[in-house]
Parts: sequence; C-alpha cells; structure tokens
Amino acid sequence: MKLGILSRSQNLYSTRRLVEAAQMRDHEVRVVDYLRCYMNITSRHPEVLLHGEALEFDAVMPRIAASRTFYGTSVVRQFEMMGVYTANESQAISRSRDKLRSLQILSRTDIDMPHTGFAEQTQDFDGLIEAVGGPPLVVKLLEGTQGVGVVLVESESAARSVIDAFRQLAAHFLVQEFIKEANGRDIRCLVIGDQVVAAMERISDGADFRSNLHRGGTTHQIELTPDELEIAKKATEALGLEIAGVDILRSNRGPLVIEVNSSPGIEGIETATGVDVAGMMIDHVETSLASRKPGGQVSA
Repeated sequence: MKLGILSRSQNLYSTRRLVEAAQMRDHEVRVVDYLRCYMNITSRHPEVLLHGEALEFDAVMPRIAASRTFYGTSVVRQFEMMGVYTANESQAISRSRDKLRSLQILSRTDIDMPHTGFAEQTQDFDGLIEAVGGPPLVVKLLEGTQGVGVVLVESESAARSVIDAFRQLAAHFLVQEFIKEANGRDIRCLVIGDQVVAAMERISDGADFRSNLHRGGTTHQIELTPDELEIAKKATEALGLEIAGVDILRSNRGPLVIEVNSSPGIEGIETATGVDVAGMMIDHVETSLASRKPGGQVSA
C-alpha cells in the first residue's frame, strides 16, 4: 500500500507513530505537508501536486490542524475526487470541526449532550442563559481548540461581560451547561471503525476546570460503561467519521458527549493505556482499502 499522511510535520508524535506502524507492515509511506500542496482541478483528471510532482497514493490519512481546516479539507477532497481512499472523509472532518454543526447533527440522535445555546444578538442574552439552565455555565468559542477560548462563568454579570468581549471580537460562541459533578474530569474514547479501541480519563490540575493535557491535566486508563461505549461509537458514526476521539463527561443523568475530534492525538492515550493505537489505525486503513468497491463514486 502506498500511504500518504497529511501532516504539517513528520516530527509530531502522532505522525511519527503512524509512519512507524506503516513501515512495520511493509507499506510505502510518505508524510506530506498539505499546506504546501496545490491542486489541478481539471475535468476527469484531478491532481494534487507538491513541488511539481503529482502525488499518487492508494490511501491517505488526514492529520489536519483545526486552524487549517478549510485548506486541509480541500486537499483531502481533491484526493477523494481522484478516487483515493481517505481514512476520514473531508465532509466528515468539516462537520466535526464546526462545533455548532456537530452538536446540531448529534442532537438528531439519542446521544445526550450538555444543554447548549447559540445566538447572534446580545439582546437575546437572558433567553440564551435561561435555555441552558442559568449560571454557572461555560462560554465556548466555536473556533477554539485544546481548551483555548473556553471560559467558566459563575454569574449572569460575568457571563454578560465575557459574551460582550467575544462580541467585540466578532467571534461566534456557544453557551453551555456546566456539569459540576464532572469535577474537572472527562473521558477521551478512541474510536476506529465501529470499535472503541482505547479510553483514558483526563483530570484537571485542580486550578482549572478544563482537563486538557495541554493545560496541565493528567491521564490514566479507564474502563468504560456499556452506555459510554455505545454513545462513543454512535457519535463517530453520526458525523460520518471512521477514526475519532470522542470526549465524554460523566454526569448525574448519564454520559454526555462534549466534542468529537477528527484528528485525535495519540500520544496521551497510547501512554495512558499501552494500546498500539497507531497500529490499529493502519490496520483499519488496510482493511477498508481492501474492501472498497472499484470505481466507487465519491461525494463532494
């Protein structure tokens, strides 16, 4: 198999591990910086090029940074137009990266989530706060990642100040119910295909309600309940992803999905669980590629 890994750097842990796993299975693997790619959009002969070379792969594994979603998914879509198998399709990546859109899609299922509100005008502030159950609540930028742009506010006046500040920046945001009983903990489930292959609990450092590793959180392996296993798989399927990191909070009313990540980092979860996640990702690409029907059409 000729495998392309779309990544900004071959030195990133997840990228290095995927390369190692592919080479161990005797695949020809190449890391490609998708921002350096350009596209020839020609009828019946679409191409992705790098330094004048037309790239040819049997399969592509996208590792698209959240800040580069638009161009990154354009490159993934071009490979799809060429008939190349992609481990996550461009449309599914776009769905997952739009926090509002992904929550709206999940809301059509029986997957439970924190109560969430969204509004354009600050005049609707009171109704928005009431819709999510009042303070304390979380104000979350739609474009934020790794816990950046996520603010816990404990009063209406504080919420109004944060919302006004975001409005001054012309930023879009969600207002979300604060799950106090989660106590600074959440669960990351790594889903490949229709299986949860690994799970870890992330715990905040006590000074911050966010449990992200980039903000000083710690991790350990965790056993999931049947309900948690089920909703992790359902959330991945609902967004059309094949590989995903699903983040879950344990609440008094059961597990709540807070986010689905289409390019989940694997360093934390491999370290916490000892599971060869990178190898399982490559195995999934092998199996999926082998089962593809020749000449299948790809949707835009």
